[in-house]
Amino acid sequence: MAFQFPFLATLANLPRPGRPDRVEVAIERLLDRAESHGEECLAAIRAMLAHPQGSALIAAIFGNSPFLTEAILAEPAFWVTVATNGPDATFAEVINPINDELAAAQQSPDLMRSLRIAKRRAALTIAVADIAGVWSLMRVTGALSEFADRCLSVAAGHALAIKRQQKGEAMSADLVADSRRGLIILGMGKLGARELNYSSDVDLILLYDPDRVSSGVAALRDTLRETYVRFAQDLARLIHERTGDGYVFRVDLRLRPDPASTPAALSVLAAETYYETVGQNWERAAMIKARLVAGDAEAAALFQRNLRPFVWRRHLDFAAIADIHSIKRQINAHKGGTEAVPGRDLKLGRGGIREIEFFVQTQQLIWGGRDPSLRLRPTLEVLSALVAAGRVQPSSAEALAAAYVRLRTWEHRVQMVEDQQTHKLPTDPEAFAAIAAFSGYADAESFTAAVLETLEQVRCHYGDLFEESPPLSGPGDLVFTGVEDDPATLQTLTGMGFSDAAGISETVRGWHHGRIRATRSARARELLTELMPGLLNALAQTPDPMAAFRRFDRFLTNLPAGVQILSLFQQNPGVLDLVAEIMGSAPGLAEHLARHPRLLDGLIHDAQRISADQPIATEAELAEDLAAEFAQSNSFEEVLDGVRRWTGDRRFQIGVALLRGEITPEAAARGLSAVADTVIGALLPQVHREFAQTHGQVPGGEFAVLALGKLGARELTASSDLDLVFIYRVPDGVDQSDGGKPLPPSLYFQRLGQRLIGALTVLTAEGELYQVDMRLRPTGNKGPVACSLESFTSYHADEAWTWEHMALIRARTVAGDPALCADVRAVREAVLTRPRDRAVILADVADMRARIAKERPGQGAFDVKDRPGGLVDVEFIAQGLILSTAAPGAASLPPDLGHTLTGLHWLASVGVLTPDAADRLIRAGRLWQRLQVMLRLAGTGKFDPATAPEGVRRALVRAAGVLDFSILEQEMSEAATEVRALFQALIVPAAPATDPSATGDA
Repeated sequence: MAFQFPFLATLANLPRPGRPDRVEVAIERLLDRAESHGEECLAAIRAMLAHPQGSALIAAIFGNSPFLTEAILAEPAFWVTVATNGPDATFAEVINPINDELAAAQQSPDLMRSLRIAKRRAALTIAVADIAGVWSLMRVTGALSEFADRCLSVAAGHALAIKRQQKGEAMSADLVADSRRGLIILGMGKLGARELNYSSDVDLILLYDPDRVSSGVAALRDTLRETYVRFAQDLARLIHERTGDGYVFRVDLRLRPDPASTPAALSVLAAETYYETVGQNWERAAMIKARLVAGDAEAAALFQRNLRPFVWRRHLDFAAIADIHSIKRQINAHKGGTEAVPGRDLKLGRGGIREIEFFVQTQQLIWGGRDPSLRLRPTLEVLSALVAAGRVQPSSAEALAAAYVRLRTWEHRVQMVEDQQTHKLPTDPEAFAAIAAFSGYADAESFTAAVLETLEQVRCHYGDLFEESPPLSGPGDLVFTGVEDDPATLQTLTGMGFSDAAGISETVRGWHHGRIRATRSARARELLTELMPGLLNALAQTPDPMAAFRRFDRFLTNLPAGVQILSLFQQNPGVLDLVAEIMGSAPGLAEHLARHPRLLDGLIHDAQRISADQPIATEAELAEDLAAEFAQSNSFEEVLDGVRRWTGDRRFQIGVALLRGEITPEAAARGLSAVADTVIGALLPQVHREFAQTHGQVPGGEFAVLALGKLGARELTASSDLDLVFIYRVPDGVDQSDGGKPLPPSLYFQRLGQRLIGALTVLTAEGELYQVDMRLRPTGNKGPVACSLESFTSYHADEAWTWEHMALIRARTVAGDPALCADVRAVREAVLTRPRDRAVILADVADMRARIAKERPGQGAFDVKDRPGGLVDVEFIAQGLILSTAAPGAASLPPDLGHTLTGLHWLASVGVLTPDAADRLIRAGRLWQRLQVMLRLAGTGKFDPATAPEGVRRALVRAAGVLDFSILEQEMSEAATEVRALFQALIVPAAPATDPSATGDA
């Protein structure tokens, strides 16, 4: 039996097998399969193997593509048809039966099987035409697209008509065709442009026009929305579900408007409204390629006509053009490059297919509104049109077109190997050499040279696109267009220090989709595109970039509108950097700014300039300001909300000034302390008035608030608790209050104290105010919340431990009745100036410090409080020496003795410390306090200089007043060594320790 293979006779320059060892095994399997199909099939296969071009074609397929090998082995008889009739005739035989008759004649499982068999045959036929070089690239991609159109049309008609059939109507080709009325299935991307690649998804947008929907579909029990959403699910199942026969195409519906928030199928009105209100420039670019692939042609034409003003703008304003430019500039378009070719992404990598497509689409977006000749879909056709319109040089277009053909052809070869949706060249040397052979190259080296030359051509032309525009990208790609994560962008974000790159990508896409109020205008989204690289880079410099991003998201979400603030960021990059620093370096400030975005105005328009050593306002000004806030309150609940809002604003103002370097850490500590003083002083009368409504007043009774710890010393930080003691005094003979529910004085003032604690600590809608620590009161947590002046006096005279007297050094009255406050101060001075055994005091101090070191050892060099030679050592030196020095007749104690540095100055003035020792301790204490203020503001927890972001390192360097971080670390080491040596020299344990209850909180 003689067989003629006219198609095979035309073949030349077939690729060699990249894996020759696979050919012989596959041929043996083919002969076995052919034999099972009959003598004629076996004879045809043998004749083909004897044919020079036939054997070369079989070797090219079996030695390069396991997927195509299995396709041939599945149907040897069909393979004979391909080799005999050639791709053109065979493809027509495959595609012609895919029509409405097929949709009507079969049940869903049978239709799915028919489509999958047709897909296998079409894939093999098209691959042969491609490998043999008898079809151009556009013919190959056009055939793939035409096959997808047919399959989608048949599956769509079947999926809708089958529902009507369930209502009793007989399935027919007419019924299938009618069911598609009002349905619009748009092919997007490569399908829309008829450029489908070998293993591509089909990107679809499913719409329906209620005014045109088939009466049979409209009569279904479900609402139209439910009907078409279920239809979308059924269509996807028919096409992409993998069965024993494989699949047809993977279906992707994510190019529809805001896919995270919308159903799989939309009404045309919903889609038009979306594009008119929040449609983005990348969606305009996507819509350029939109094409009806199945459904109602008239409805689709009307929809696309209505969408024309969105896609094709006759007049682009500067902002829109800048947004288009910025999309490109988020992708690093570097000329040149030394990346390895193995592993290179032919689509998304530098010089890849995406850059050619973007080159074309951006030109269309800018010029297509005024020049209809540019409103084309296929990339190569648009390049020619751009040349004809004078928008692109012929040489550039020719180079890009040639590169496009080569890149797409190589992409197909990679995908043909295993029918995988990949665009990357293999990294394995053997697999890479096999792809080189499959692509027609003599060896891996010549293929590598061709790839590099092609990518470089694209890079050069792409890099010239808008090259006058300043770059937006930071250390890599930052692309948030489209509906899926850009791999290079995820890699960039991870490299910048963000722990959840995919989460950031999703959130930013949500911003661009207008899901928050701030980005619902086109102008806001255009500004956002410009700002993203700078914003992310600024957030990456913070201690916890991911936490900073989440706080910025909350801030942006709470904005009522975005254009004004985003414009502000664009015009004042320093403000954006500051906000980023706040979000990452000062969690408390960030939360307050997120809750109250109005504060941002104060960052720019604050007329009051702040000196380096002046807190935001004087105490008198603060008191007047808070009184005005309270004057607007109509209830005690509003007072509590108002004081939290006011305090948060003042803390924010101080914290920002500190971050900016406008005030020193010492000034910030004094300012924060003054705010706390003002709050306690203003809240006490409010609380007392509220309390008195039920319990009245204690006739002649007095109440005072004594601050200790950091508040008492005016050294408050952003995260400090308030160490408080409540003291009261009642005239003799008064045994109860005069209210409707009278209380004995001791219980009255205890409950009043508890009410004040509640007012300071309760969580309201405006957040938290302060945490209060009462452990420094007489007898600690075991004692009453408020104590009488008499018990306070007697306790410190007879029972208090040394550490409690050390704490009393930092005590300061901050609110209450003036006469009682004066008497409390007198008691404090009397306690501090009574005679003491110096040796015992210093032994107690040394013992306390040793136990603190054991229970709470320093956690590294930047644990500035507890490290050996750190702040605790400085404070203990000052407090131990003050307590063992102050005595009746000694020099008058300064009012701010509790401030550590003031205490050291006083010790030097009375001759207890030498000038040199005092100077060393003061310098070290100032350094530790400054660093502590900054670290508490940053809320970093344990600070690790090796992993700390540069922004925090710079803040610490600025706070310390040194030139760079290495000098800071050196000064810290020297200061700790000097302080520890002075502690050993000055705090001499002259007697056994007597203070076993010390906690180290002093």
